[in-house]
Amino acid sequence: MTKLVVDGKEIDVPPEYTLLQACEAAGAEIPRFCFQERLSIAGNCRMCLVELAGSPKPVASCAWGVRDCRPGPKGEPPEVKTRSPMVRKAREGVMEFLLINHPLDCPICDQGGECDLQDQAMAYGIDQSRFRENKRAVEDKYLGALVKTAMNRCIQCTRCVRFATEVAGVPELGAIGRGEDMEITTYLEEAMVSELQGNVVDLCPVGALTSKPYEFAARSWELNKTESIDVMDALGSAIRIDTRGREAMRILPRVNDDVNEEWISDKTRHVVDGLRTQRLDQPYVREAGRLREATWTEAFRAIANKFARANPKRIGALAGDLAAIEETFALKDLMTRLGVANLDCRQDGSAIDPKWGRAAYLFNSTIAGIDTADALLLIGTNPRREAAVLNARIRKRWRTAKNFPIGLIGTKAPLTYAYDYLGAGAETLADIGRHSFGEVMRKAERPLIILGADALARPDGAAIASLAAKAATELGAVKDGWNGYSVLHHAASRVGALDLGFVPGEGGLTARQMAASGTLDIVFLLGVDEIDIAPGAFVIYIGTHGDRGAARADVVLPGAAYPEKSATYVNTEGRVQMATRASFPPGDAREDWAILRALSDVLGKKLPYDSLAALRQALYQAYPHLMRIGMIAAGDAADVQKLAARGGAADKAPFRSSIADFYFTNPIARCSAVMAECSALAIGRSAMTAAE
Repeated sequence: MTKLVVDGKEIDVPPEYTLLQACEAAGAEIPRFCFQERLSIAGNCRMCLVELAGSPKPVASCAWGVRDCRPGPKGEPPEVKTRSPMVRKAREGVMEFLLINHPLDCPICDQGGECDLQDQAMAYGIDQSRFRENKRAVEDKYLGALVKTAMNRCIQCTRCVRFATEVAGVPELGAIGRGEDMEITTYLEEAMVSELQGNVVDLCPVGALTSKPYEFAARSWELNKTESIDVMDALGSAIRIDTRGREAMRILPRVNDDVNEEWISDKTRHVVDGLRTQRLDQPYVREAGRLREATWTEAFRAIANKFARANPKRIGALAGDLAAIEETFALKDLMTRLGVANLDCRQDGSAIDPKWGRAAYLFNSTIAGIDTADALLLIGTNPRREAAVLNARIRKRWRTAKNFPIGLIGTKAPLTYAYDYLGAGAETLADIGRHSFGEVMRKAERPLIILGADALARPDGAAIASLAAKAATELGAVKDGWNGYSVLHHAASRVGALDLGFVPGEGGLTARQMAASGTLDIVFLLGVDEIDIAPGAFVIYIGTHGDRGAARADVVLPGAAYPEKSATYVNTEGRVQMATRASFPPGDAREDWAILRALSDVLGKKLPYDSLAALRQALYQAYPHLMRIGMIAAGDAADVQKLAARGGAADKAPFRSSIADFYFTNPIARCSAVMAECSALAIGRSAMTAAE
């Protein structure tokens, strides 16, 4: 630790700190525009100037290290002043320069109310300028469907450039020109291609980059802000949902260093318009081959009539990828009371079984554990499509570590970091111990193996899981203090449903078997839209959008989307998280657990909870680990060793990702016009690349 005196207060800070970090540790507030904790230091804006004893002029605190400060003539600690007249005058001068060319369009700027420049101008600005020259004019740039530009406002802080290059790994932004002619652009003015590009809007300290879909929609002070959890993938990124009245207006990231740091994917951020489109807002009943509007009473009567004549062995229930813990628990409880054993949450056909043990299906290293791993093997996964924020974390480790070898078994993909391509399928996985990369993994202290969910959704998924577990044990990825066997799911509900044991009971059918023709008379779909149910069965669908599940259903019961309910989710690493209600479902739609509770009364198997609190009490009694919000109940490493011993015959087919289109992975995204535009741009880029 190094001693430092900041504004007369003596503190101890690590020598690798910058002066800016040291001053903030002492409680001083330092203005900044170019500095951002997760990006490299640029030292562009000079707003963070401080007075350092012995220096003839103010120094940029963001770019000056504590270890570079010289002690006083008698060995006294370096002294820093952040509120001296010299500092005040220097910052006012910098602000005057920054505002020379800045347009006076705050009343029409979307950044108004959330603008760093606006805030600092209040603190360090003056009421007039000494410059009488014409303001510089810069042409706006086209960056795609998500980011709107007003480049006259740009102060060249280069946050967006550094984010695209360092975090997103797609260096498509940069500066051209020099001095007054300098401009930030994509060079060829093409759309940005990163799945994380929306984060540059949050990073921009002025209104140069704003959200195009949110353009002129609302002011920040008009919105109610609710902390929640994202369900577009299985990471469970921390988000904030901003609403006006009953309508969700935008979604922004929250800081959670253990999961998403402070980034979210573009799908998470801009899917919000899909929440308003093609919504189910009242029950429907199919008559003469067509769905007609109905009351809740009529819908429940139609269901009760079918159940009255049905054999429990010919009834099945499926839970979808966005289903929360509460409604999944209620559905399982109802089906158990009805004597139904045909339950499944694995609509993709995954072979994962809770009987294997929790460590067999968790991301055991944890997401934050990527930061300490020193070798990585990807098996049958494309993290850039399946979990874009996790992919950025892998890139961060690859970029900052001195040596972080990455191997890939599966389909080649344009990931944002260099990797060794080892092979396409199970044969390579089986021989990984004899491969040169296997030796690299053995020499690593904390090797990490990430197994994609799609590799487990094959007919030989159980054998693939066993091979991956065997590789993990042989290569030293499972040892005391470290479990590097990690499964990357892309369904937000999957881990929670597996924890509840929402899989076939004794003699029960799997999802694929239930979907086949002639196996069941009644199929209950809880937000299931990724599997086709064959003709013949009577289908009951609880969901939010008129997607594939509703189109196939005989009775449609309108449910609540994730911003419209207080719900629990368990992410891919096993972290229990709580999503908070930000708005209310439209029309006659109701929360899913409440629909199941009302239906149970009609079916004569009344569920014993009349409130969400009572349901959670029953849930926590049956599964105590689910009450520990924000915590991870770690799996037993012995389960991985048992899985490795299971064996099985693996197919020679190559591993493939089921996510062909990053922007269309669930019914909410498929109803979003913004996601459709992003998808069209992505397809156009792919076609152009293929043609070249």
